[in-house]
Amino acid sequence: MIRVLGICGSPVKNSNAELILKDALKAIEQDDVQTDFFGVQGKSIKDCIQCNWCMGEQSKEDFCAVRDDLQELYPKVVKADALLVSSPVYLARMSGHLASVLDRLRCVHYGKHWTGGMKHKVGAAIAVSWYRNSGIETTLTSIHWAFLTYQMVIGVPGSLSTFGGAGLTSLAGTGAFDVKDKHQVLKDEYGLNTARATARSMLALAKIIKAGKRA
Repeated sequence: MIRVLGICGSPVKNSNAELILKDALKAIEQDDVQTDFFGVQGKSIKDCIQCNWCMGEQSKEDFCAVRDDLQELYPKVVKADALLVSSPVYLARMSGHLASVLDRLRCVHYGKHWTGGMKHKVGAAIAVSWYRNSGIETTLTSIHWAFLTYQMVIGVPGSLSTFGGAGLTSLAGTGAFDVKDKHQVLKDEYGLNTARATARSMLALAKIIKAGKRA
């Protein structure tokens, strides 16, 4: 069984970033794949304060000294073989909400009990932007830097989009807005295909790594 955890970094309910992520997760549904979802919307998520409590005081059940809604995320991350992460583009980088989540995962990698807990998990990224050429690639790579810091393996589609899923949330990526339809990413079929391809690449790597560990 391969366990895939989707993490959405948009604070907006039913956002384009959430919809494209869920579509990508659906694209890899198989009998031997279990998917789960965590979104930041409506959650209390604080910043990492670099107190290093996790490095000295952490136990198996108690991951982090900061008490908030990330307590429910940590066990999901531990169990996951792969993380599929989506974010809206914020100033050509991931959202601050997602950055807080990824920063806080240090307790699953550097913590006293969970040392190296992120190593060799597969990470893949999806980003959505309002219009073309506004920071999708830099947003994807900002997520990749977090993956690399945690010694994860990065899954990219290899075609369609170089660095990961890339969706546009305005009409054809021009910035034109339809007040009756806030989910333009669902009409960006090319963008949806990049996200699906990213998810499939991530899954293939996760299967190879898991098989290698068994061997």
